[in-house]
Amino acid sequence: MTIQDTAAGPAVRTGRVAVEGDAIVYDVRGTGEPIILLPGTPGDASAYALIADPLAADRTVITYDPRGFGRSTGREPRRYEIGQQARDVVAVLQDAGIDRALVFGNSAGAEVGLELAKNHPEVVAGLVAHEPPVIRVLGDAHDFEARIAEIYRTAWVEGPKPAMLDFLLLTQLPFNAGKPFTQAEVDAIRPNAAGLPGFDFADFYVKYQMLPLTSYAPDLAAIGDQGVPVVLGAGEQSLDLPFGRTSLRIAEILGRPFVTFPGHHGSHTDPATADAWLATLRRALAAL
Repeated sequence: MTIQDTAAGPAVRTGRVAVEGDAIVYDVRGTGEPIILLPGTPGDASAYALIADPLAADRTVITYDPRGFGRSTGREPRRYEIGQQARDVVAVLQDAGIDRALVFGNSAGAEVGLELAKNHPEVVAGLVAHEPPVIRVLGDAHDFEARIAEIYRTAWVEGPKPAMLDFLLLTQLPFNAGKPFTQAEVDAIRPNAAGLPGFDFADFYVKYQMLPLTSYAPDLAAIGDQGVPVVLGAGEQSLDLPFGRTSLRIAEILGRPFVTFPGHHGSHTDPATADAWLATLRRALAAL
């Protein structure tokens, strides 16, 4: 089934579960072997709008809004803690009546998937981790960490949107109409960054989420010991970029398969690549 074949889509059941002071909202569609899709930042369940329905042709697909995003609540002061994010996923699965599921995570969601594989292996039938921002596995991690520290300072001194531009330039994420920003583009935008549309998430990300994500060091030895099947993946345009390199390095350390996806870090959200991306995801799941 392709994206175009699912205009009506399967029936969707929406649930809401209370977890550690917040309410996490999730959706369930389809029947068959369950898989939960973990979004990156600033994503919620809608990040998989093009993928969830066709994937539900032969699976039970669970999508959800992480705490503080979409329909889920986020208490103030908001914090980001990967262990808590993983516990949220466990609670969603339990509330949906699912004991064990395949897990796909993109970006921040891939880190949450790695945390699940380490601390909650009983609920993970297998994990596909796509471009987790675990820069500490890289040989040049120290340089990245120094730059991240500068960006964090910028967030509080100059403002979150200039800091977000610096982060996107460093990581070469495709937030510029599907392409990375160049230095010249950032230099041109920076004087008026405070009015930049589409960056409302920047304040939370660069002040509260960026450091926990980029300083996260997955316990790969423990993940290997748990025996959870893991496949790593990255977009073909990301292979030489920081978060594509992290996937390649983790696959090397774990001795697990690596799958190259079409496009870039977020190509599952692009109608032009979604069908090919979904076909690749199915191949990655088959490799678990």
